Amino acid sequence: MRLNPGQQHAVGYVTGPCLVLAGAGSGKTRVITNKIAHLIRECGYQARHIAAVTFTNKASREMKERVAQTLGRKEARGLFISTFHTLGLEIIKREYAALGMKSNFSLFDDQDQMALLKELTRPWLEEDKALLQQLISTISNWKNDLIDPAGAAGLARAGQEAIFAHCYQLYDQHLRACNVLDFDDLILLPTLLLQRNEQVRERWQQRIRYLLVDEYQDTNTSQYQLVKLLVGSRARFTVVGDDDQSIYSWRGARPQNLVLLKQDFPALEVIKLEQNYRSSQRILRSANILIANNPHVFEKKLFSELGEGSLLKVITANNEDHEAERVTGELIAHHFINKTHYRDYAILYRGNHQSRVFEKLLMQNRIPYRISGGTSFFSRPEIKDILAYLRVLTNPEDDSAFLRIVNTPRREIGPATLQKLGEWAGIRNKSLFHASFDLGLGERLPARSLEHLQRFTHWLNSLVTLSEREPVAAVRDLIHGIDYESWLYESSASPKAAEMRMKNVNTLFRWMTEMLEGTDLDEPMTLTQVVTRFTLRDMMERGESDDDQDQVQLMTLHASKGLEFPYVYLVGMEEGLLPHQSSIDEQNIEEERRLAYVGITRAQKELTFTLCRERRQYGEQMRPEPSRFLLELPQDDLVWEGERKKMSSEERMVNSQSRVAGLRAMLEQSKKQNG
Repeated sequence: MRLNPGQQHAVGYVTGPCLVLAGAGSGKTRVITNKIAHLIRECGYQARHIAAVTFTNKASREMKERVAQTLGRKEARGLFISTFHTLGLEIIKREYAALGMKSNFSLFDDQDQMALLKELTRPWLEEDKALLQQLISTISNWKNDLIDPAGAAGLARAGQEAIFAHCYQLYDQHLRACNVLDFDDLILLPTLLLQRNEQVRERWQQRIRYLLVDEYQDTNTSQYQLVKLLVGSRARFTVVGDDDQSIYSWRGARPQNLVLLKQDFPALEVIKLEQNYRSSQRILRSANILIANNPHVFEKKLFSELGEGSLLKVITANNEDHEAERVTGELIAHHFINKTHYRDYAILYRGNHQSRVFEKLLMQNRIPYRISGGTSFFSRPEIKDILAYLRVLTNPEDDSAFLRIVNTPRREIGPATLQKLGEWAGIRNKSLFHASFDLGLGERLPARSLEHLQRFTHWLNSLVTLSEREPVAAVRDLIHGIDYESWLYESSASPKAAEMRMKNVNTLFRWMTEMLEGTDLDEPMTLTQVVTRFTLRDMMERGESDDDQDQVQLMTLHASKGLEFPYVYLVGMEEGLLPHQSSIDEQNIEEERRLAYVGITRAQKELTFTLCRERRQYGEQMRPEPSRFLLELPQDDLVWEGERKKMSSEERMVNSQSRVAGLRAMLEQSKKQNG
């Protein structure tokens, strides 16, 4: 497929800063992959001096594959394509000394973070789940806005803010002491380092001579600063984004970063991609008219050459059970008549709670379905167990991982032993693992407890030594040494479940072996690098999976971004659901409208909206109004299909008379024509 003029312009413009405004379905990945090829083949760039950054592992994998197809593996070698967080990790790995860290740091995932904060903040938050969640997102926001604990303390007014700032400081001290980073540190630390250290900044500007950023509208403050520091005054970069698809403000994303770009780089070349290769013209017209109600810095209008397409349908149901019945019924009939695949259908909703009724009905009708956002491979308990062992092998300072494995499988090391060990480690200012070898510990623990503990840590220590010479052998010995398979059969619900879980462990082992030994494409990695990569992948991949089975797709509007389906059901089009009540209260309708826009532009051929006359919410029956977004759509392109009402006998009489009269008129007409 040849590039259209807009795409051609975007690929060819390499002399300065470039913003590509890429509407939904306008072929932005093609532009990025072609531009990388153009830089290498036509502009004399070496692959190792080009970096392309995106937001999810899935997107970066797809981009790697596309580039390898376009360039061939040999020419693409050395090219750095990754997520923002993996790029941050790469900088930290190379610059740990400048950051004042040890090289064998660990990564905390959200479960580790929650466990640590629960422990640290007990005197103030008393293990209150809601407050802990609030604290976690507050710390995350501070980090995303490049605010360190001292800055947070300066900003905090009295009360809860001051307590949160104090907790942030304790948390930060603990992470530093244990040589551990959390997810947000992967952007925060490199950004602050590049800001403060000119030598490091110049080194990275030399290393990355051309930078491409995908989904730019999803960047937060720290990510934008990182981009600016990497491109420097040379400003050789291309960012691709769409302000109409910015739906992550709750994660700190700032569509304003598109505006800032124009201010920070006055020579910015703005190129619009408006031809959509996905949807019918009717679907796009509706999307354009809807989103035109939002204020815009950059105007753009999507168009399609795929023809007008079907009218958009609106179905009104009595309640949510009836809504699920209607959608399931429509879907079965459509699938049967059109001989389609089930994977061609997506049911999209605003909130996860809406999926349950649809699941129930699809299950009852034996229709295969998949909910996106399910458990990812790396979130499974057996994988987290093995990774926790490996985290201790590669970083014996990692207390949270040590606590996870010390009694898994059970080895008679109880909470009392661990509490005494923790107190001793605190006094000696050591990690739990290192403190377990201290002579003084014998005075605090009964001989039997000490023996159980030290038998475990001595064995673990022998693996640490082995892992430095033969990492693959160390991992194999570890899995056999703890007799993990027996433990799974002991602790799983059924032998079948244990077998499945052991299969997952073997898959993990296979992946690790490949990474440790290296493949054609990738250099061998150290055990520390492998463990860090896996922990990061778990954090990035919650809810990502490459499942290509024939299943109806159920997902939230947020999860649907970047995907496309021939037939889409956008359910729950009601005030209070979409737009969401909290957004109505906060007068943040614009982001909800962008969410509806994302939903509409997922559909390729047919789009059906549903809404309910009544809906149960928090235990009471509500009578919601139709969503304002439905009323903002071009009504000529919609068919509102009301439920067949129960008609009175008079209405039926009038109706049948008019139908008969209509038939008679048609007969008369055809007689005249044939007469």
